[in-house]
Amino acid sequence: MLARCRGAVLDIGCGPGRLVAALAEQGHRVLGVDVSPAAVTSTVRRGGTALCRSVFGPLPGEGRWHTALLIDGNIGIGGDPGALLDRVARLLGPGGRLIAEADGAEVDECHEVRLDDGRGAHGTPFPWARVGPAALRGHAARAGWRPVHTWTSTGRHFTELAPGC
Repeated sequence: MLARCRGAVLDIGCGPGRLVAALAEQGHRVLGVDVSPAAVTSTVRRGGTALCRSVFGPLPGEGRWHTALLIDGNIGIGGDPGALLDRVARLLGPGGRLIAEADGAEVDECHEVRLDDGRGAHGTPFPWARVGPAALRGHAARAGWRPVHTWTSTGRHFTELAPGC
């Protein structure tokens, strides 16, 4: 998946920053974005650059990113894959691409979820979607994206998408 990244990369929902760090080591200009302060701190500790904010808020380089990533289920951010795909289209520059990972199961659902801190405390509920490969293609087509390449690696399902049909 990393080999398909071109130019400046925006990792949406970067989590602990493993992809941000790996891409930076390969020479990419890369920015991670996550709403979790702990995730941003972890990304920075790995040597990456990250901001603590929502993808739906203002971001640096809007309309100029070459590659955007939605990996590890992050197509579910916000609970509305169509709205997220619309937002990502506005973040990419001309010729930009989105690499999205779909759920391994054929699902298309939205739920309210809460994070568990591992000690029994639960966070505030927030909307999240689960989208399988076929559902991802459907949401993408409705949002005006076209598939460029699809592949499976170690049981994980990826699709590279380009804005515009």
